[in-house]
Amino acid sequence: MTGDPVSKSRSLTHVLPGDPPVEVALRRSARATRYSLRVSRADGRVSLSLPLWASEAEALQFLRAREDWVRHHLATAPVPAQVRIGAEVPVCGVPRPVVAGAGRAARFADGVISVPPGPREGPRIKALLTALARERLTRSVAAHAAALGRGHGQITLRDPKSRWGSCSSRGDLMFSWRLIMAPPAVLDYVAAHEVAHLVEMNHSDAFWRVCARLRPDFREHRDWLRRHGAELQALRFDLAEADPC
Repeated sequence: MTGDPVSKSRSLTHVLPGDPPVEVALRRSARATRYSLRVSRADGRVSLSLPLWASEAEALQFLRAREDWVRHHLATAPVPAQVRIGAEVPVCGVPRPVVAGAGRAARFADGVISVPPGPREGPRIKALLTALARERLTRSVAAHAAALGRGHGQITLRDPKSRWGSCSSRGDLMFSWRLIMAPPAVLDYVAAHEVAHLVEMNHSDAFWRVCARLRPDFREHRDWLRRHGAELQALRFDLAEADPC
């Protein structure tokens, strides 16, 4: 590695030697004003953001000084689990068994998730959970927006790794569909949090006062996400690979 400024045209990867070796993505950011090291508890990926002016040598020195921190977070992260028949998936905070079912889509009835067997078990369950999340989030957003006398824009569901929701300057709201796996009050808190941004587009004291108007118990549910959010992110809903011949 050299001490030259990080190029705008290349993506850098560094491997911390050891048992096991750890791959770290070095990401140049025009908005970064300092080094920022992150370990994703969703997939175990390690990334180091650095300012445009930073050198690779300085970035790696920063990384090596924090190697113990990186390995600790990797060791304590939830183990990723593939969702399939025979597993359990939380719905509204309650673990639900996944069983074989008929038809072409996954269904949730009588406390059980049923899905047709095959490689698309995960994606079909994800589609079911997304539909349930949209229904509940739409209802929560409408109630909180009405309480504040505010309108809102489009509601979009995605699968972000570092946030549970967002609110754009136009009033469009984005939520993680994985919130349907959290207790209902936690989902409702996130809806209230983003609706509160329709009044205060920041995290100032004024914002938290608006949030408290909508969910006086918001701290409890915010803390739940901090403690258990990585467990929800660790569940995998990918297309299953075919068994080797």
